[in-house]
Amino acid sequence: MEKLNACLCFTIVLLSLLSSSNCLRPHPYAGMYKMENYNHTMISEYRLINRKSLFTCPIESRYIQISAENITEIANEQFITVNISGVIVPAEDDWVAMISPSTSNIGDCPLDELMYAQTGDLSSLPLICHYPVKAQYVKNDPGYLSCQNSECQEYLGDVCIVKTCAASLTFHVVNIRTDIEFVFFAGGFITPCILKRSTPLKFANPNMPSFGHLSSIDSTATSMRLTWVSGDQNPQQIQYGNGQSQTSEVTTFTQDDMCTSVIPSPAKDFGWHDPGYIHTAVMTGLEPSSTYSYKYGSDLAGWSDQIQFHTPPTGGSNELKFIAYGDMGKAPLDESVEHYIQPGSISVVEAMTAEVTSGNVDSIFHIGDISYATGFLAEWDFFLSLIEPVASRVSYMSGIGNHERDYIGSGSVYITPDSGGECGVAYETYFPLPTSAKDKPWYSIEQGPVHFTVVSTEHDWSPNSEQYKWIASDLASVNRTRTPWLIFAGHRPMYTSVLDILSVDPRFVSSIEPLLMTNKVDLAMFGHVHNYERTCAVYDKKCVALPSKDANGTDTYDNTNYTAPVQVIIGAAGFKLDSFSSLIKNSWSLSRISEFGYARMHATTNELKFEFVNANTREAEDTFNIINNQS
Repeated sequence: MEKLNACLCFTIVLLSLLSSSNCLRPHPYAGMYKMENYNHTMISEYRLINRKSLFTCPIESRYIQISAENITEIANEQFITVNISGVIVPAEDDWVAMISPSTSNIGDCPLDELMYAQTGDLSSLPLICHYPVKAQYVKNDPGYLSCQNSECQEYLGDVCIVKTCAASLTFHVVNIRTDIEFVFFAGGFITPCILKRSTPLKFANPNMPSFGHLSSIDSTATSMRLTWVSGDQNPQQIQYGNGQSQTSEVTTFTQDDMCTSVIPSPAKDFGWHDPGYIHTAVMTGLEPSSTYSYKYGSDLAGWSDQIQFHTPPTGGSNELKFIAYGDMGKAPLDESVEHYIQPGSISVVEAMTAEVTSGNVDSIFHIGDISYATGFLAEWDFFLSLIEPVASRVSYMSGIGNHERDYIGSGSVYITPDSGGECGVAYETYFPLPTSAKDKPWYSIEQGPVHFTVVSTEHDWSPNSEQYKWIASDLASVNRTRTPWLIFAGHRPMYTSVLDILSVDPRFVSSIEPLLMTNKVDLAMFGHVHNYERTCAVYDKKCVALPSKDANGTDTYDNTNYTAPVQVIIGAAGFKLDSFSSLIKNSWSLSRISEFGYARMHATTNELKFEFVNANTREAEDTFNIINNQS
């Protein structure tokens, strides 16, 4: 009976300790950090874990264990079952973090420790330098709180006096090259303390070439660039076609390349993760609109699977089928929380994968807000893994957004911390494009009958700026006989019916909209606002022309006698959707849809067909055509 009373007392003390705030003291910058990032990088209780002093729980069950099931090394991509056992009192706020260090040293981060000392946070490492990549509440196992999976640890005669509970969680892991461990916490995200840590797990091949994605380097479609990631800094190869090969150029970026401010940025501080080495090689001697296969890697580091890909049509040819969207990011493939989740991204990628597999897609354009890693560098690996089924098979072109570029004092137009300190460095390294120089992420390219002008709304676009002069020159140079369709793309829109004064910058509109009108841009595509919206042929907030209905009842804009650009927002590819207010009625707004999806377009010399596809139903929810019988 004394043992039983002792057990009850232990339980009461344990519960009182786990419910107290004695497990941590807040970092002195925590409040400031939350204010700085509010409405920019989606602060959550989970994201502020890094600003805690984390301790081992003062009293814990000696029976607690945490381990990965039947695994000694991690494959390139794997679902890992994590078992937790020996818990005397399951709690709602018990959770498990998947942690990977910024370097391959799982035991200590001395340089990070010195950096953290400067912030005034003197809490125990390595949990500060090992920011959780993702986390799950243990109650995700439905039997945990009710202790359905129990084990008796101690008997008094035939009576069990110490019963413990167990649970299992599943974590999706991709090759981030550094060791992984699982840490069991009590106290939730607000008052966490450590109960138990697993044995660190290594990747079977941390150097494995991974996450290959294609892009076009010019309008000929006779060359394609492949970019991939590896833990190996030695040059590798891409082998393609009939025995052809190219050797990779290798680059990377470091913590010193990241931006920061008085309050340390995630990229410079706790969000940093070693990106490994980024390899890029250009396949030459290709034919437009043709199918090839390739693999990439080396005998030393390993080889990717053989992958089939399709080149886009050459600029000036008669047809192009492409997909476009913005603001996709990524979401976990398990039940984890992360600091930034874009819930629609998985359904959008699944729908696009079906389109690419069908052979009906020549290329993809992703117009800003790419991964939403925002300074948590390991999340780029998860994003690249997510898009690999499409980006490894067709040309994946992109444009920069605020969550790739903007940071205080970095030269961006908007003085916000939206990139988390990445300042465009990570984006431009992972996605090399046919731009003139680093940090000048604007370019044009022609595919089929379409000329694309892709700009940066985050760099200076004011009259007489370098980018403004380039935009004016590029739009004026288009040969409309060769490419009858002119599409302009940038991240921040010129028009939206969403009630947010920060979504549209009137200075951007006044600078750039006249160039669209003067140069007879047919279609302008934007993201940033997280929904879909289509305008009439609009200029200066006025409808210059409305579409008519064709024989099938489809809205049709006749640009035979040009009036003004049609503008679309296509920022519904992942981020939490923005809703429309019934109180806002703009005469220029013709279609509004708040569903996850993407734009699917088919251009011929006389017609540009546009569909907004709902990713969940795979049905076109808005369709319109632009025609030009003079082409």
